[in-house]
Amino acid sequence: MRKHKWMENIPLKIVSLVIGFLVWLLVVNIDNPTENRTFVVTGDRISLMNTQYVDSYNKMCLLDDERDPVRVTITGERKLLRRMTTSAIRLTADLQQAVSLDTSPVMVPITAVCDNVNPSNIKVNPQYMAIRLEDKLSQEYVVTASYGESRPGKGYEVGTQTVSPEKVKITGPKSLVSKIDKVTANVNVSGKTKDVSEDVTLVVTDRNQDTLSDAYLTIDNNGRATVTTKFWRVISGVRFSVSTLGEPAEGYHVERVTTVPDTVSVAGNEEAISALRNAEPRMVISGPVIDISGVSDDEEVKANMVNYMPENLRLSSGTSEDIYITFVILPENSHLYSLAGNEVDFQNLGNGLAASIDTDSLAIRVKAADTYKIEDFDVSDLKASIDLQGIGEGSSLLPVHIELPRGYTLLKEVEANVMVTEVSNQ
Repeated sequence: MRKHKWMENIPLKIVSLVIGFLVWLLVVNIDNPTENRTFVVTGDRISLMNTQYVDSYNKMCLLDDERDPVRVTITGERKLLRRMTTSAIRLTADLQQAVSLDTSPVMVPITAVCDNVNPSNIKVNPQYMAIRLEDKLSQEYVVTASYGESRPGKGYEVGTQTVSPEKVKITGPKSLVSKIDKVTANVNVSGKTKDVSEDVTLVVTDRNQDTLSDAYLTIDNNGRATVTTKFWRVISGVRFSVSTLGEPAEGYHVERVTTVPDTVSVAGNEEAISALRNAEPRMVISGPVIDISGVSDDEEVKANMVNYMPENLRLSSGTSEDIYITFVILPENSHLYSLAGNEVDFQNLGNGLAASIDTDSLAIRVKAADTYKIEDFDVSDLKASIDLQGIGEGSSLLPVHIELPRGYTLLKEVEANVMVTEVSNQ
């Protein structure tokens, strides 16, 4: 039988194949050898696994803000290592593999994983990650709405703010939760005049008024709240009425009642503002009732206006809460007159000097004799003067000389603050 050609020289062909394979293997190993390469991965890329393991012990994990980098050494083919970057390396720390939970800090082994690389060819340094464990604490806190330094549009103020939910439960490490001071829902009201509801992120601050990071805090409602802000209109020229109880001493009467301030600005919702404008008397709020029983001299009373504000009305921001009420008490058949400051004569004023009184008018208390009536007194018959003999530049409190017609006397001496200035040659 005749042999086929391919069956000729079989041993020689086998030897050729073996030699070819050895040459290929040699070329591959020379061109793409196995080697080691070290990568530096930042510590913040370590992912914690099985955190529920420490939750079962009512503990929480705390990590340092700045964690040491991890050096990852990989053994592999040169071409593979040259294409590899640190982003391909995944670092994990499995809490179930912790050496012990009773140490401080707890040492958890670090594992590095990379696609197309056998785990046995990967080594890490350091091999362990230090983790602090703390007791877990949960507490409830009231949520406070705030608009900070922002201000509504002109003529408006923030009237009311409501928050939903009104309180939240915060869970976290005991060292953090125990120093929480307040939980705030901040909104910006700049330029706004219409009622608005906003969904905002809650801000947690400690007793030093520093904001706490929510990295280790779990807050109900995903740490968010809805703030509803209602805006109130501001109006000015509102007065406080004053009522009296009882009567002054016998032979005396209430001459005048004054308040400081005489008018204030208030803020309120539309219904309250409308009621104030349509009431009789208009733009008046009923103030305090003062007992003047048996009083024979001027009486000044301090009151807090907040105590008399109707519902849905309040003093505008920046307005003092105090009101000073003065009762001028005079004997019967007497009266309090106002004399214009520019009607006072200055006598013995030095050359080159000018004088003025720092008030628009002076209060003059006049009493009529028994045979005269105070109603017949004419203030134009009154003469007032100030002696400036020896008075130089500056401000001086000086007596005012009052001349009255026959039958009338001055109940109280009058003084005035006089400013003397040099007259410019120009």
